[in-house]
Amino acid sequence: MGYMYMIQSRTHNCGELRLPDIGKTVTLVGWMENMREVGSNLGFVVLRDFYGTTQIVLETEEKVKELKAINKESTIQVTGVVRERSSKNPNQDTGSIEVVPETIKVLGRCRYNELPFEINHSREADENARLKYRYLDLRNPEVKKNIILRCNVVAALRKAMMDHNFLEITTPILTASSPEGARDYLVPARKHPGKFYALPQAPQQFKQLLMTSGFDRYFQIAPCFRDEDARGDRSPGEFYQLDMEMAFATQEDVFSVIEDVLPPIFAEYGTYNRASGAPFARIPYLEAMEKYGTDKPDLRIDLTVQDATEVLKDCGFPPFATKTEEGEDTKVRIKAVVISDFKESRKFIDKNIADIEVQSGNKSCWFRMDENGEIVGGIAKFVTPIKDAVVSALGIKPNDLVVLSCGKLAAAQKTAGVIVKTFGATVPGHMDKEQYAFCWIVDFPMYEIGEESGELEFCHNPFSMPSGGLDVLLKAERGEIDPLSITADQYDLVVNGVELSSGAVRNHDPEIMIKAFEMVRLGEEDVKAKFPAMYNAFCYGAPPHAGIAPGVDRMVMLLAGEDSIREIIPFPMNKNAQDIMMDAPGYVTEKQLEELHIKTIVEE
Repeated sequence: MGYMYMIQSRTHNCGELRLPDIGKTVTLVGWMENMREVGSNLGFVVLRDFYGTTQIVLETEEKVKELKAINKESTIQVTGVVRERSSKNPNQDTGSIEVVPETIKVLGRCRYNELPFEINHSREADENARLKYRYLDLRNPEVKKNIILRCNVVAALRKAMMDHNFLEITTPILTASSPEGARDYLVPARKHPGKFYALPQAPQQFKQLLMTSGFDRYFQIAPCFRDEDARGDRSPGEFYQLDMEMAFATQEDVFSVIEDVLPPIFAEYGTYNRASGAPFARIPYLEAMEKYGTDKPDLRIDLTVQDATEVLKDCGFPPFATKTEEGEDTKVRIKAVVISDFKESRKFIDKNIADIEVQSGNKSCWFRMDENGEIVGGIAKFVTPIKDAVVSALGIKPNDLVVLSCGKLAAAQKTAGVIVKTFGATVPGHMDKEQYAFCWIVDFPMYEIGEESGELEFCHNPFSMPSGGLDVLLKAERGEIDPLSITADQYDLVVNGVELSSGAVRNHDPEIMIKAFEMVRLGEEDVKAKFPAMYNAFCYGAPPHAGIAPGVDRMVMLLAGEDSIREIIPFPMNKNAQDIMMDAPGYVTEKQLEELHIKTIVEE
């Protein structure tokens, strides 16, 4: 990191002094990290600022006394002479020198003898304490480095997008409530009693309107607001995304920009210095579900899923039965994951099987082939009579473990996906962990049968262009094809099993849009009522356009190698969307509520 020009209160920073500086009179400022006394007239102080630490050596009783009277974490100014250290510290950048102080001045006194936690061990403290005293937590260089990483990554993203001729355009924070997606945060409008603004869940409509306005390439490091529950990789309340949109663009145009922008940033700033190059693997959604058991595959793992329904359905193991006594199809499907070169214990298998049930909500089962080629363990007694057929169908070899899931297709696939992830990460030799493995998931279904309604509904984004355009919708309307077979020009960007982003080629044609909505029993008036600005804008000649919006917080979390997104946000909320440092959300006065024409109803 480049050092700042020194301001009046210091000549150097605490990470800067080296052996060539010996003999100089310098002024340093920073936080008094700790003090170690060695008798009444010798002591050592560690002074810390943003840039590093420097040792201050006290060699008189007066100076030891003076520093003892100052609480740790006070800010001080030290003026003194640089000299060579007799016992050097190779782990400290300034470990070859020390400063002998002539004057010490307290700039900001810490008034507490006890801190809520040790600054350099704040990551081991209780999370509530860390969030309440986040300004102390951020003094820990280990915590601070994630925020610095975030700044550098955002700057690199911004530069890369501008190098690709994208314009950074800010879109409104106060906007209209959207009927789609997650729950909005609402803001009462003082001048319009009974009406509310909403904080944008994403700049989706605005960026599409920019395309219709004749801007060719837009991007923004965009704040997004969603009133939804927290997860390890999702912050409640607000998050940021690298929002982008391109006019006169196809799916491949978006892919080429992202494949150019992200890998160098991941390789430079990531915990791992390897990242997929262009082109990323493109995996159709149905293939991903069948081969990996998930639409977020972790391509660092070499395990895949096979269908074992035909070979195992009549083996006699009751959960595998695909027909009832009356001969009706039970819709049970059987999925198998073959794990080669397996040398772990039965206890290891049992633990993983238990973990899989917790994560997927479904049971799995197993058998293995020993070194002699015999089927042993788990459901071996059902498999042994049809051993040759099973070995041939699944390609099993000695020392292979086979873990199986079953149930209706979606449940069997989901459980198989958890099997891949769990055994892939825990069995040595099946995961090349230290890299960033990107892929595109493409060809998402446009429609699905709603679980509650039992009728046709949009599967994901209703504004994606159906692959095949109007023709394919008309064919479905005439009954020539199954509406469920229609795919959308929609795509997800996945890295290491984490969804970084969704994107799509947008449906920019009002005629195609209305027909797409008619398929789910909504007409032109519904489209106009829900999305008036966008619908009207498209009627004035809109360009084909496409975009994507990778999550910045999630991206930095992956680069930092952190498991919790809160570690890379300067001032995060807790899991209940509370800022316990600022005491938000909080109550407001009756006068404020009156101005906003609002009454609150608080249930006991």
